[in-house]
Amino acid sequence: MVLDKLKDLQLILASGSPRRQEFFKAMHLNFEVRVKPVEEVYPDHLRGPGISDYLAQLKAQAFKGGLKPGEIVITSDTVVWYKDRSLAKPKDREEAFQMLRSLSNDWHEVISSVCFTSTDRQETINSTTKVKFKALTDEEIWFYIDHYQPFDKAGAYGIQEWIGHMGVEEIQGSYTNVMGLPTHLVYKTLIAMVS
Repeated sequence: MVLDKLKDLQLILASGSPRRQEFFKAMHLNFEVRVKPVEEVYPDHLRGPGISDYLAQLKAQAFKGGLKPGEIVITSDTVVWYKDRSLAKPKDREEAFQMLRSLSNDWHEVISSVCFTSTDRQETINSTTKVKFKALTDEEIWFYIDHYQPFDKAGAYGIQEWIGHMGVEEIQGSYTNVMGLPTHLVYKTLIAMVS
């Protein structure tokens, strides 16, 4: 059975994200977590999925030469793309506020890329989800920032948190992608790798 083949994979999830780790557990994948620090800097000319693809592949480079046959390291990156620019993780409360205020009452894109690297191959996939926020009041934005401190999240929000429950009006595409991992594509890619 195909699921049995997935259980035999030696997967390394190169992410400290509790959300990504929970997704792997929910998908019944056997994996270990190995995180290596990488300076997440990308060339200025890149746009949208080009940024997240580049960063996912950059994170994989930290494992080059250290992989054993049969191991697959999975690296990923998520970008919030709005009005032709990337909204990275906010530095402080004020930047988080400005990001969320700009996203208020408008559509933006969340792009997640996942890179699968073994000793003899590398494949990168990505997924784009469109998200629309309602008109957020300043009070709502400050409440969210003060209670959830979303400084480790691209675009200054987590859709699974309070602001997603009350503020997201519409979503087009994968919900798990907005949380940082397009699980349907991860599954599809792993199945293809063992078939």
